Amino acid sequence: MAHPSPTPPTTPTPTAAPTPAPAPVVSAVQKRTLTVLLVSQVLSGVGLAAGVTVAGLLAGQLLHSTSLSGLPIALLTAGAAGAAVVIGRVSQRLGRRPGLAAGYLTGALGGAGVVTAAALGNPALLFVSLFLYGAGTTSNLQARYAGADLAAPRQRARATSTVIVATTAGGIAGPLLGTPAGHLATALHLPELTGLFLLSTVAFTLAALTLLIWLRPDPLLLARALPAASASASDEGAPARPGPGLPVGVLVLVLSQLVMVAVMTMTPIDMHAHGFGTAASGLVIALHTGSMYLPSPLTGRLVDRFGAAAMSVVTVGTLLAAGVAAALAPGRSIALITVALVLLGVGWNFGLVTGTAIVTDSTPLATRAKVQGLVDVAIAVAGAGGGLASGIVVAATSYPILAILSGALAFVAAPAALVAARRSSARP
Repeated sequence: MAHPSPTPPTTPTPTAAPTPAPAPVVSAVQKRTLTVLLVSQVLSGVGLAAGVTVAGLLAGQLLHSTSLSGLPIALLTAGAAGAAVVIGRVSQRLGRRPGLAAGYLTGALGGAGVVTAAALGNPALLFVSLFLYGAGTTSNLQARYAGADLAAPRQRARATSTVIVATTAGGIAGPLLGTPAGHLATALHLPELTGLFLLSTVAFTLAALTLLIWLRPDPLLLARALPAASASASDEGAPARPGPGLPVGVLVLVLSQLVMVAVMTMTPIDMHAHGFGTAASGLVIALHTGSMYLPSPLTGRLVDRFGAAAMSVVTVGTLLAAGVAAALAPGRSIALITVALVLLGVGWNFGLVTGTAIVTDSTPLATRAKVQGLVDVAIAVAGAGGGLASGIVVAATSYPILAILSGALAFVAAPAALVAARRSSARP
């Protein structure tokens, strides 16, 4: 009796593992994200101009005193600190798009409030509005984190710098538009100095709409949803908790902001005291603003190439040189004060890109936006302190004393930055 041939065993078909998003797809989304961020940064860069260029002068007119000329910048940066917490938490829960857009819309509301306060001659409303206006500056600053959400770990500094450099166009154009914006304000029967705040209100609103309409998919939400195997979103080696490099990044960021705000705040006021008009101070601030953002692509490559330790030292050295140059510049030498403000901007740029790279590498995706928001609170508080102290120091002594004290602060902090960066920087 023939026996049937045994049926060969069936090899079970293996269950397909979840397919991670192809690297080209993530790369395409990253390029789109950077493009949208570039557009919003150009617009918001225009919005930043008013607070830097004329806020102190406007407050001086309403208060009839220069001793509190640093108060507007202090209020603006204090508002930025509060907004940083809110934007960070909203971004952590809902994504970068609603968080950044909400900040820009709040900044637009503040700009409109400043115009109203100046028209009514109401200092209290002016100060409240400047506090709200600070939210727009926070969104502009936190957009750099959105540029790094989908970037590969060793390309984050360059991605961050790409977003930062986009502010250059708006930041330069804004102060240079001070005169025509002032003419527009006059034609509308408003104080001339409110012209830039009119411009800022429109610019912040357009930046918010750009993000709400086109920043899709949201980079932070997509980065958290991607499998770890996705090359472009990988956080291989990232700590489960904030790493030891985090304090280093905060130190570099806070130092850069404090020195930059202190010297920059009083420069237009000192120039005005020496007979320079709004056009001259606007030109100096425009060049300063350009130097804050224009070097970003080079800075990103330097950070990726040489690491945070070296760039931390370069940062404080540049800030020291800026303080010395500003202190030595004669009151009527626009050329020398321009050199000092350009160095100040470059030093700030070095610090911003270097510190941001350290902070991003030291925080996991699960808590990244929240931690970044808290870091930007420290930056804003440093700016508020620098802005408030600058007016008091100049009123009690002089602008050159303020400049040399700021440079000395950078010099004192240099050894701490070097040692800390070498020991605990997350970037090799």
